[in-house]
Amino acid sequence: MDSRKLASIGSLVLGVLMVIGAIGTWTMVSTTLSDQRITTPDDAVCLADRDVRGPFTAFCQARTIDRNVLEITDGQTYAELDREDERRGTAQSASFLQASLFTSVLAFGVSAMAGAVGVLFILIGLGIRDVAQRVPEPGDTRV
Repeated sequence: MDSRKLASIGSLVLGVLMVIGAIGTWTMVSTTLSDQRITTPDDAVCLADRDVRGPFTAFCQARTIDRNVLEITDGQTYAELDREDERRGTAQSASFLQASLFTSVLAFGVSAMAGAVGVLFILIGLGIRDVAQRVPEPGDTRV
């Protein structure tokens, strides 16, 4: 098997695997968020009254939690609150929720990037295949 054909097949296989992985990751994260039955509140920072199951609603929910907890804590974060402050538990829970939501946003972004790179690998593989069919190998005497 010549190097062009090997490169073409490798690129196509890698591209398909990346696209399948991206779709699987996106679906898993979306399903996991949907299973939590989170809905952005009416007074959300953005995308109010929507089910949280995608990157934009997860981001809006995290921002809304941040705004609300800062109102409760008079603008102080968990780390800034005194250890004896009764609002510290609320700030801690809010911090954990925000981190989880931002992690899902990151997972959506990485899966979208992996899918785009996978499509690019597929296109490269198809391009190499096309070139291999049109241009003879060095030393090939066929015309």
